[in-house]
Amino acid sequence: MEIRTALLILLSASAAFTIVFYQYFYRNPKKGSLKTILAGLRFVALFCAFLLLVNPKLVKNEYFLEKANLIFLVDDSASMQQSNKSEEALKALQVLESNEQLADRFNVLKFGFGGQLLSADSLTFSQTNTDVSDALSKTNELFVNTNNAILLFSDGNQTLGRDYEFLDLQNNLQVNSLVVGDTTSYEDISIEQVNTNTYAFLRNKFPVEFTVKYKGNQQVRKLLTLTLDGKRVYQERISLDGNANNQVINALVEAETVGLKSLILNVEPLENERNTANNRKEVGLEVIDEKTNVTIITDFLHPDVGALRKSIESNEQRKVAIEKPSVDSRVLEETDVFILYQPNSRFKEIYDYLENNAVNFLTITGTKTDWRFLNQVQQSVFKESFNQSEEVIPVMNNSFSTFGLGTFSVEGYPPLLSNLGDVEIKKENETILFQRIRGVDLDKPLFSLITEDSGKEAILFGENIWRWRASAYRDQQNFNDFDDFIGKMMLYLTSSARKSRLELEYKSVYEGTGSAAIRALYFDKSFNFNPKGTITAIVKGRDSDFGRETPLLLKGSYYECDLSDLEPGTYDFTVTVREENISRSGVFRILDFNAENQMLPSNHKKLKRLADKTGGALYFPGDLEVAINDLMDSKQFVPIQKSKQNVVSLIDFKILLGLIILSLALEWFIRKYNGLI
Repeated sequence: MEIRTALLILLSASAAFTIVFYQYFYRNPKKGSLKTILAGLRFVALFCAFLLLVNPKLVKNEYFLEKANLIFLVDDSASMQQSNKSEEALKALQVLESNEQLADRFNVLKFGFGGQLLSADSLTFSQTNTDVSDALSKTNELFVNTNNAILLFSDGNQTLGRDYEFLDLQNNLQVNSLVVGDTTSYEDISIEQVNTNTYAFLRNKFPVEFTVKYKGNQQVRKLLTLTLDGKRVYQERISLDGNANNQVINALVEAETVGLKSLILNVEPLENERNTANNRKEVGLEVIDEKTNVTIITDFLHPDVGALRKSIESNEQRKVAIEKPSVDSRVLEETDVFILYQPNSRFKEIYDYLENNAVNFLTITGTKTDWRFLNQVQQSVFKESFNQSEEVIPVMNNSFSTFGLGTFSVEGYPPLLSNLGDVEIKKENETILFQRIRGVDLDKPLFSLITEDSGKEAILFGENIWRWRASAYRDQQNFNDFDDFIGKMMLYLTSSARKSRLELEYKSVYEGTGSAAIRALYFDKSFNFNPKGTITAIVKGRDSDFGRETPLLLKGSYYECDLSDLEPGTYDFTVTVREENISRSGVFRILDFNAENQMLPSNHKKLKRLADKTGGALYFPGDLEVAINDLMDSKQFVPIQKSKQNVVSLIDFKILLGLIILSLALEWFIRKYNGLI
């Protein structure tokens, strides 16, 4: 107890005694035992009250030792099963865990990692990826305020994540690397990074780019082949040596049929090559038939027509034809999407064809549009035109949701030219752009989509759209934003699918096991996300008897079904909402690829650089005694004695309050009983 607190307690007792003496003895000199009892009770009440004000506290110091953390990070990936790496790691781990000196000096912790950091209660060495950087980063975040020594059990080969050699770790974290596996560098030839499109178009050639890498000092000449669904489509004999040890191959392969395709790249193995798994690589793609014929119908020449043609044909899968309203019927039958530029009475046959065949189309109106004819020939839009032109500035509708607009923005775009008059859209629609006339924003559409049961329609109330394309080039030195916007419009008009209450997100091809998943978005009748659905997926193997039903779990704003345990192959699936009997189907392929088998020797040089950067050391399974001695002798990890100060009240205030109430109550009762009040 502090001297100050003791003096305050003594002062409190003196003050209480002085007050009691003045009240009971100085002012009333009569003697008697009753007066002494009452004085004592009053003294207790006053003294306790003063103690409450003083609030005496007792300070107690507790001393303890804070040990540094010794963290074992064990590579739990499938690559550790090669060349008895896992056995080496487990034996070394057992020796270190059973060492009593380390247990006394450190807080010993153990984790396993593959694609992510996990508890090391049961190491299986079966994870399909290795992310050393993720394990180190998470350890760095978990142990912040203590000294930490990491012993990394790994072959140093990483298949996922950032380069762990260049991680920025805290100063209180030291990484020591324990290399497991064979560090000898063997002669090897392999196929490295493969670049190809996810989708290819029917009867088009798609590019395939990949690298062939050679490790060794000999002159080798090997045959390289590409096969598409079992058919050889490309071959080349390449020469490599110790200096020219890699070669980039570019090939063009023709897509002949629609569907999921397997493209296999293979290079002949070397003589006595130890690792032949990386001589072959399989990639997948989907061939689709998406050739779109667009016909622009116009009765006169205008810069808008040329701008639209260039914009649409920026996608090689779209072909544009420019025709007069008197176009031959065979051209109409071959057209997927029509663009009607400023229609007039000569478009009568075109509108008859559209009505009879329910073809999707885009209408662009302007100063030369015959609105009297247009109001009579179709039932989607009505405009009372006054034959007076007006400049209209576009204003983006930020709530537009039919399709994504990406980076497209009309900010700073020049105005379009349109006829003055009120517009009425008679069918269900969604506006992309509104009008601004003479600085006033109007709740009138400039560019809208109209959807009905028989087809899709879009309408633009203004000409000189060529200026928008020129403005896009002026701002960004390319036409990409504008062309992408027109491309999405064409894709929307080309698609015959309606907005569904069940939308699926999945890849057609998954590269290896461990990544397959299906996501679903389920909406109610108002097209608001519904988190209360019961959704299941029935997955069946196309080339096997496999089949199972798996629920999709709610994960925030979507449902997901994890299929990472499936074997390589092609699978058909159907996702169903039980309450609504709504279903969607699809197909995906899982490639037979394991990144963990691509690298055989241990990368001890990289692990050495990591250890040097963090002040650690590199060890091998035979250096365990050296590792133990280094950890025990390190001054960085000496246990630190720390104190913890506990401050507690000397007397509980509840007891003091109880004594005050009790003493005052007894004093009042005694005085009342003896007639002193």
